[in-house]
Amino acid sequence: MAPPRKRWNDERIQTVIGKMLRTGVLLATSVVLIGAIRYLSKYGHAAPEYAIFKGEPADLRNVSGILTAALDLRGRGIIQLGLLLLIATPFARVVFSVVAFVLEGDYLYIFITLIVLSVLTFSLVGAGV
Repeated sequence: MAPPRKRWNDERIQTVIGKMLRTGVLLATSVVLIGAIRYLSKYGHAAPEYAIFKGEPADLRNVSGILTAALDLRGRGIIQLGLLLLIATPFARVVFSVVAFVLEGDYLYIFITLIVLSVLTFSLVGAGV
């Protein structure tokens, strides 16, 4: 006889969301730390030039460029990847919340969370349009 299936309730949803946020932040922190070590091992001896502002290179201003730089094991690319993971963590939490509310059948929270998801999506994707 199979064990009974766990039902989705508020406590279980909160536990999963907590673990998801903790894991996302720890993963992002680890990736940024690895990138920082890589970057500083190569450029840590150079004197900073505070008189001249240098923004991020163009290839590190979009997701495909960041992924390419991270796969090439460039320190700045790895750091940027960690920052993308940090941004993706609360976004993933909202997506999971929508799914959880659908499983619970809580239509008011589905509607509210979809509005939040729409605003987040627009701010991440549509703001550059």
